[in-house]
Formats: sequence, C-alpha cells, structure tokens
Amino acid sequence: MPTPPTIAVIGATGRTGQWVVKEALARGYQVRAIVRNPSAWKLRHENLDLVEGTPADEQVLRKAFTGCDAVLSTLNISRTTDFPWSALRSPSDLLSSTAHKVVALCQELSVKRLLVTTAWGVLETKKDIPGWFRFMIDNSNIGVAYRDHERQEEIIEKSNLDWTIVRPVGLTNGSGDQGVKVVLDSSAQPKLMVSRRAVARFMLDSLAEARYVKQKPIISSE
Repeated sequence: MPTPPTIAVIGATGRTGQWVVKEALARGYQVRAIVRNPSAWKLRHENLDLVEGTPADEQVLRKAFTGCDAVLSTLNISRTTDFPWSALRSPSDLLSSTAHKVVALCQELSVKRLLVTTAWGVLETKKDIPGWFRFMIDNSNIGVAYRDHERQEEIIEKSNLDWTIVRPVGLTNGSGDQGVKVVLDSSAQPKLMVSRRAVARFMLDSLAEARYVKQKPIISSE
C-alpha cells in the first residue's frame, strides 16, 4: 500500500486545529501536530506524532516540516477570554513572525503546499463585513489579530509556495455535517457563520483536490 501523505499542523491545540487533526487522521493522513504540552493532549493515534514546542521556535517547525507533503496552519492570536477587550495571551505579531519562518522553511525543505486560515474582514474584504464588526476590529483587541492576519497574508502571498489562504466567517463549535459556501470575490455575500469542523474539512478537501491554489476563498455555511 502507498504511504499516506504526511502533514504538519500548526495551531493544533486550538479549537479549529483540533478538528484539522481529527479529520486528517480519519482520512488516513500521517499527522505531525505541534503542541506545547504533549502530556495534556488527549487524542492518541498510530498516525499521530506530537512535536513538542511552539511555532515561535524555528527548530520545532523544522522537526515538524521535514519530510512533510504539506503544512496546514490554523494559528491565531489568543486572548484571555472571548470578550473582545480582554488581554492578549499571544504576541501581537505571532502570525506574521511565524509566517516568515514557515515560508522560509517550506522553501528550504521543498514543502510546496501551504494552507492557512485567516478571516473574512482582512484587507480588501473589510468593506464587506457588517458595520458593527468593523467597529469591533477598529476598537477592540479583536483587531490585533486581524491586522496581523493581514501581514501574514502579505508574507505568504509573496512566496513561491502553492498556498491557499482560507478566510472563514464567524466560527461556531458545531460538530455536525455542514456544507460550505465558497466566495471568491465581493460579487456574492457569504453567510455570517461556519463551524470549525467545516473549516477543517474544507482545508483538507482543498489539499486533497489541489484546489484554490494561490487563491483566498471566503467560506461560510451554505
């Protein structure tokens, strides 16, 4: 039997990243998940390798990426709570500083495929989101992540990798099957919510089907 593809997952302990790991394992992938504390990781699987450390450490990224077929990242800047004005737990440049390392290592290690999540509302899509949410981006700590997502996108877009930048709308924790609506320009409006599981499935579908290469699909529920 052919060896299953190997993917590295950045942001694996986050709420979307955990779905990426679960769905990838269900599809037969060999998964390397970067986790700060492996002993606290409950999921165990013969095709899952836990790489201890953080994506801020270049050597941790190198260990995870070496021999991989693709890198998937759902990394985000976290706050102490979901309250928009709560304090940051992550550095304000976590996404862009990690993107520099990821792009350089992917190029060095010949890992051509990179899929990352950012958000609907970054760069040219900010004008399309509801006014109340633009206010939140401009006036609360939610905006810190959005501004660094923009820097992250610019770094990735300038690379020679086969990248896909997935821009989900508001995220929910639903675990059921959910279809996805894909919007590639402002001629159509997405719905306002999508489940994290659906985002994970969309990323893995895009990887398996080599779709949306060098594109920035906005995704929502159907």
